[in-house]
Amino acid sequence: MALNTSDFKNGLKIDIDGAPWIITYFQHVKPGKGGAFVRTKVKNLLNGKTVDKTFRAGEKVTEAEVEERGMQYLYNDGESCIFMDSKDYEQIPISDEVIGDNAKFLLENAEVDVLFWKGKPVNIELPSFVEVVIEKSDPGVKGDTSSNVTKPATVETGAVIQVPLFINEGDKVRVDTRTGEYVERVNN
Repeated sequence: MALNTSDFKNGLKIDIDGAPWIITYFQHVKPGKGGAFVRTKVKNLLNGKTVDKTFRAGEKVTEAEVEERGMQYLYNDGESCIFMDSKDYEQIPISDEVIGDNAKFLLENAEVDVLFWKGKPVNIELPSFVEVVIEKSDPGVKGDTSSNVTKPATVETGAVIQVPLFINEGDKVRVDTRTGEYVERVNN
């Protein structure tokens, strides 16, 4: 479907040079001299690279033909992660290269959105926040109570995050999957 730059919004998936990209930021600019333009940041859905791209106002772009399907993560078989379609229960292997950094917060039975482009899975979108259990963490030093002091902690998925000193092994915490940052401790 042909789109105009006035249709741009965050999250819009467009086709640039035969590859699917997603708009993560856009700004309409009307300089004093010359024609208006749209400044954007776009992320390649195939390799995750983000670039700045400028479009002339009114320029036509094509919407990327991507399909988003809700799927459940089942397990990792050593070569790829196995996901099950929530509608027809079809199981699909997705390679570790496609999953990339998302693997560090991928919990078994987690519901994720898988993006398909030309019938192939190209990206997964985790929920914005996940609740994980701290598996390994050094105890906080008694008396070290100044604000914003953190320590590294390993969570059940293997990811290492920075947490406040009062967090202990066995605690459940909420983590922002977009930044990998600790949000809060979760009471069981």
